[in-house]
Amino acid sequence: MGRFSVETLKRTAGRVVSSLSFTVGSANFALALAVRDAANLADWKRTSGSAKQPCPATPIRMRMNDTEYNLDEISGLTLAYYNQRAEDFRAGTRDHDVSQNIDALLRHIVGQPPFTILDFGCGPGRDLATFSRLGHCAIGLDGAESFAHMARTDAGCEVWHQDFLRLELPDEHFDGIFANASLFHIPSRELPRILCQLHATLKSGGVLFCSNPHGPNVEGWNGGRYGAYHDLETWRCRLTEAGFIELEHYYRPTGLPREQQPWLASVWRKAD
Repeated sequence: MGRFSVETLKRTAGRVVSSLSFTVGSANFALALAVRDAANLADWKRTSGSAKQPCPATPIRMRMNDTEYNLDEISGLTLAYYNQRAEDFRAGTRDHDVSQNIDALLRHIVGQPPFTILDFGCGPGRDLATFSRLGHCAIGLDGAESFAHMARTDAGCEVWHQDFLRLELPDEHFDGIFANASLFHIPSRELPRILCQLHATLKSGGVLFCSNPHGPNVEGWNGGRYGAYHDLETWRCRLTEAGFIELEHYYRPTGLPREQQPWLASVWRKAD
């Protein structure tokens, strides 16, 4: 980093970003964000211990807590779980406050709104409706047919019924992807492929938000649903390998001890 420390660069970039608004032109704002992104990446490489090879040379093997199933069984049984409980799930999550997560995605997108947002794993459409009310062009995607129907009806938005493991996404279409409580359902051996597809469907400089229950790199069945529970280091490796730059991360709910924060939220920019 020459004679400037990473901390100095981050403080300077933060002041620049804070002092700019969209009214001065998206080009200047984009430059400030690029400086900050570079500082974030340099800081992560420094603290991870190796700038040249941030991830292990060999693939991380997730520990299974159950028998390995084939992908059709994983997808089919997990979707059946949600389809059978769709009404209960909608009632139980209707009032969940995820405004912190929505704000985390939107504040990192460069340009003038409205933005084109993919709600990946939109469920019954709660957050899809929020993006629409905020004036954005929001499109939902869910593998559970019951959820897709609910989201179309409740949010009044376009919703794509697609299995997470069989995505058909347009190239460079979205400004942002909101993957709230969805990517952890993807088996670890398929995650690199799916992340590359999400990378491809983002516009240049687009932003991916994701929030997942974290854990000690284990995966398997949990109450009828398949889940993969990564720690921060492993999650960083997977996203970096897929071509993303970390912007921020935090644990939820806020204000509690770490052992009472089951959710790991992180925000990433597409690196071109």
